[in-house]
Amino acid sequence: MNEWTPVATVYNPLRAGSIDGTDVDPHDRAVWRAMVARYVPNKEVVGDPHHTLFVSRLNRQTTEEKLKEVFSKYGDIQRLRVVRDIVTGISKGYAFIEYKEERALLKAHRDANKLIVDQHELFVDFEQERTLKGWVPRRLGGGLGGKKESGQLRFGGRDRPFRKPINLPLMMSDHSFTDRQHTRGERQLSQERARDRQREKGIDRDERWRDRSQDREKGRARREERDRERERSDRDHDKERKDSKRERHRSKERDSKRVKDESRHRDKGRHKDRK
Repeated sequence: MNEWTPVATVYNPLRAGSIDGTDVDPHDRAVWRAMVARYVPNKEVVGDPHHTLFVSRLNRQTTEEKLKEVFSKYGDIQRLRVVRDIVTGISKGYAFIEYKEERALLKAHRDANKLIVDQHELFVDFEQERTLKGWVPRRLGGGLGGKKESGQLRFGGRDRPFRKPINLPLMMSDHSFTDRQHTRGERQLSQERARDRQREKGIDRDERWRDRSQDREKGRARREERDRERERSDRDHDKERKDSKRERHRSKERDSKRVKDESRHRDKGRHKDRK
C-alpha cells in the first residue's frame, strides 16, 4: 500500500528509526533490540487508555497537586499518576492523566502541549503503550521523539513526525512488514552477537597469553630468588665451617700450650727435689 501519514498508526521500530519511515536496515543497535523485543504492556495499569494523556519533561519537583491544578481546567480528572523511582521516590519526569470525558482529553491534548509548568516546557501526547499496536518503550530501544544528542531519535510521533519521502516506496502491509523486519532484526542481532563473541574470544586469548607471560616471569623470579637463597646458605655454611675449623685450631694450640706449661712446672719441681 502507498498510504503515508506523518504519525504512525502501527509502531514499527525500523520505521520509527527513520526520518521518513523508509529505512530497510536498522542504523543503530537500539533499533535491533527494539525489533526483536517481545514487549507486553503492564496489565496492572488501570483506567481507560483512550482517555489517558502522557505528560513528560516535567520538573522533578512538580507534584501531583500542581499537575491536577493545571490540567483540571480542561475537564474532570479521573486519575493522575506521577511516575516515581520505586526506591528513592523521586519523580522520573513524566506522568499519566486520565480524564472522565473524551472531550476534556482532546482539549488538553490540543492546548496543554508546550505549556510551561515550574519553568519546564511540557510535552503532551496520547498514551501509546496500550493504544499503539506493536509499541516498544524507550528502554528497549523503541519509543518516540528523543533529543538529538542522544543519537537515538525516533520518528512517527507528535514530537517528531515523519517527513514525507521524495519517492514514496511501495509498502507491504504492516503485519507482513513487521514480521519480515523482525526476522531480519533477529538475524542481524545474532550476527552482531557472534562478532561480539569473536571479539571476546580474542580478548580472552590475549588475556591468557598475558597471564602465561606473567606466570613465566613470576616463575623466573622465584627461581632466581631460590638461587640467591641457596648461594647465601652456601656462604653461611662455608663461614660456619671455617669458623669451626679456626676454633678447633685455637683449641688445639691452647691445649698444647697448657701441656707444655704443665711439663715445664713438673721439670722445675723435680730439679728442686734433687737439690
